Amino acid sequence: MNTIPYFPGCSLKDTAASFESSAQFVMEKLGLQLQELERWNCCGTVSSLTTDDLMHHLASVRNLVRVQDLEQTELVALCSMCYNTLSRTAQRINADAEERDKINQFMDRESDYQGAVVVRHLLQVLRDRIGWQALEQATPHSLEGLNVACYYGCTLLRPKEAAIDNVEKPTIMSEAMAAAGAMPVHFPFAGECCGTYQVVDRRDLSIERSFRVIQSAAREGANVIATACPLCQHNLKEAQRELAGASELADIEIVYFTELLAAAMGMDSQKLPEGLSARMQQVAEAQTG
Repeated sequence: MNTIPYFPGCSLKDTAASFESSAQFVMEKLGLQLQELERWNCCGTVSSLTTDDLMHHLASVRNLVRVQDLEQTELVALCSMCYNTLSRTAQRINADAEERDKINQFMDRESDYQGAVVVRHLLQVLRDRIGWQALEQATPHSLEGLNVACYYGCTLLRPKEAAIDNVEKPTIMSEAMAAAGAMPVHFPFAGECCGTYQVVDRRDLSIERSFRVIQSAAREGANVIATACPLCQHNLKEAQRELAGASELADIEIVYFTELLAAAMGMDSQKLPEGLSARMQQVAEAQTG
């Protein structure tokens, strides 16, 4: 089986473990194993996104060096924030030999970074390396009956140099869902911010912004929201828990896009979110009914 270097990031080893396990299941079904980097470290997301200081990109560059040491030139990330941070760092350091020389001076036991690693999000790998036709052929348990609103949030689409798709009208996640048999639901808040780290200091603001995303998806007929970011997932679920009450908004499943693909590929229902498994069962009964 072919392998590809993979950066998990911190959340996927804790609160977002199902994001990782479902992605690994999906990629193995597609004949491509995610090879976790040895001795990876946090991408340094907060520092990298809040300062222009070159040194705050050192954490990301160390991960790029580990890919280089494998004699590979491609790194895949799942978490959209990790992807954004690593991709922007790689593009900046790859393009500037002077900055690369400076940052190499601060490496400890690592090799000098040569500036050749490209960072991709898993959705890009599915589209560009696997292809939607192959994905469709690998999903015997169709998601037909699920109306999926694909929520991109900020970091898959902004800034421009990190965008994996058209900022105004992204389709990459919707195309993946369609290949698995789901009905993509297009809604105006697909690229809006969930409130991100404001949940720490201004939880009310984050809850309000996240709930608007859920309301927007519901108005367009979604019964599932697919995410690609552990923080977005957390904020949306918190907003749903606090504000949905007994309304129909409480019945919308909020899951990682990889969990939907894994369900379509036959992953054990006990390893999937309980609500998603129940909804898949309802759909199956309706189709045979």
